[in-house]
Amino acid sequence: TSVERPESAWVRGANSLLPDGIAVQWVTAVAGDFHARYSALSRSYRYVLYNHPVRPALLAGRTGWFHAPLDLERMRKAVDCLIGEHDFSSFRSAECQAKTPVRVMQSAGIRASGAYFLFDFTANAFLHHMVRNIVGCLVYVGKGNQAPQWISELIAAQDRRLAAPTFTADGLYLFGVRYDARWSLPAFPPMMPFDFESGR
Repeated sequence: TSVERPESAWVRGANSLLPDGIAVQWVTAVAGDFHARYSALSRSYRYVLYNHPVRPALLAGRTGWFHAPLDLERMRKAVDCLIGEHDFSSFRSAECQAKTPVRVMQSAGIRASGAYFLFDFTANAFLHHMVRNIVGCLVYVGKGNQAPQWISELIAAQDRRLAAPTFTADGLYLFGVRYDARWSLPAFPPMMPFDFESGR
């Protein structure tokens, strides 16, 4: 289109047509060879898990939940096994259409914030349901069903049938996408419901 509008008008106009659960944060002009998916260098996901005997109320549908106590140190030992380039077939859904199951996990960590566990993952790309399948396996480790080295065994096995069930989508957030600086894109704005950095 040849119509020229300020960027703020594009944001307001797009958001007026979107459902409540989706909101455009910003727009900017980019070169014709930019691709939102294929130009990305890495993606970061956060899974927020409420670990409490009673299910969440105010955050229902926005956080995962597990009722039994989870051991943070066991899960931290397990998550270290994910770092590096691996075949992640054991954490790949049957519907995944990726050409290869090999991904590079650049960072992976877990920390506690009150009754919440925050699982953070950054990789060059992710497979379908990969984060949810990993979280399900880490919960198995955290509750004592499996040893931390089980994660390494799953990676080596390359068999989804041996891993834990897929964890609920509640609590899964795309937390960041990194692009080359030449695109001059604004920073990805965190939109978490609470300031988990300070534990509030």
